Amino acid sequence: MVRLSRTIRFCINPSERHPTDTPRNGFGGKPPMEGLGRYYEITIDAVGEPDPQTGYLVNIKVLDQAVRNGLIPLIERACRSHPDKNPVELMPELLAAISGELREASAQALTLRLTPYHSIQMTARNPTTALIRQQFDFAAAHRLHVPELSAQENRAIFGHCNNLAGHGHNYRFEPCVAVSLNTGKPDFTLGKLEQLAHEVILSRFDHKHLNHDTQEFGPSGVIPSVENIAKVFFDLMAPAVRDASSGKAQLHAMTVWETDRTSCTYPADNPTTTSQ
Repeated sequence: MVRLSRTIRFCINPSERHPTDTPRNGFGGKPPMEGLGRYYEITIDAVGEPDPQTGYLVNIKVLDQAVRNGLIPLIERACRSHPDKNPVELMPELLAAISGELREASAQALTLRLTPYHSIQMTARNPTTALIRQQFDFAAAHRLHVPELSAQENRAIFGHCNNLAGHGHNYRFEPCVAVSLNTGKPDFTLGKLEQLAHEVILSRFDHKHLNHDTQEFGPSGVIPSVENIAKVFFDLMAPAVRDASSGKAQLHAMTVWETDRTSCTYPADNPTTTSQ
C-alpha cells in the first residue's frame, strides 16, 4: 500500500464569470486570482496499490479533475451564499464528494488549507471529526543543561545549546484540535483557538527565558528541549480546549518547531496524515 498526496490550488473570485480561456498554471492556482479573490488549497491523500503496468496509484489528472468537478463548486457556492459559514461544517460534504468522484483509489484524507497557517482536515476513517490546525509563533530563550552531569558532560551532549547565558529561538507551535460533528453544529472556531493559544501559551512563554521565567522549565521543571516543550504545551492546552468547548472538542496533537528543520509532535501516535 502507498499513499499519494496531491495539492490543488485555486481561487474563488468576486466575479462568477468563468473565462473560456482556462489558464494552465496549476502551480500558482487555477483559476488565477481576479481582484480581491479568495485563495485556497486542497490536498487529497489517496491510498491503494499502484498499477503494476503504469506504476500509478491514480493519475494525478484524475485527482485534479475530481477536485475541480466535485469540490471547488461546493466551496464556491458556500462562499457566495454563506460566507460566514464555519468551514468545519463543509468538510463532510467535501469528503463525500471526493469519495464519489474517485474510482481508482480511496481518499484517505482531505485537507482544506484556508491560509498558509490554518487548515482543516477530515479522514475517511473518521468522517464525523474535523481536525483544525493553526500555527502561532513566539520568541524565547532557553538553556539545555542537566545539573546532575558535569560541565564537560553537558558540553559534550548539548554543545552551544549549553551556553551559560542561554540562546534564543523563534519558535512556532501548531495545536491540532479534533472537533466532533456528532454533537450538532460545531461551535469551536478558529477565534476560540486563537484566544486559547494567547491565554494559555503566548502570555506565559512569549519573550521569556524558559529556564528562568517559567515554572514548567525552571529548576523544578523539565529541560526545555523541543520534545519537552511540545508535551508541556499539549498538557496545558488540552484541558483549556476541553473546558472551552464543553467537551465537544479535544486537543488532538501539538507540534512545536524549534527551527524550520527541527520539530516535535506530541503525542507521537497521531493518526493524521500530515502536520503542516
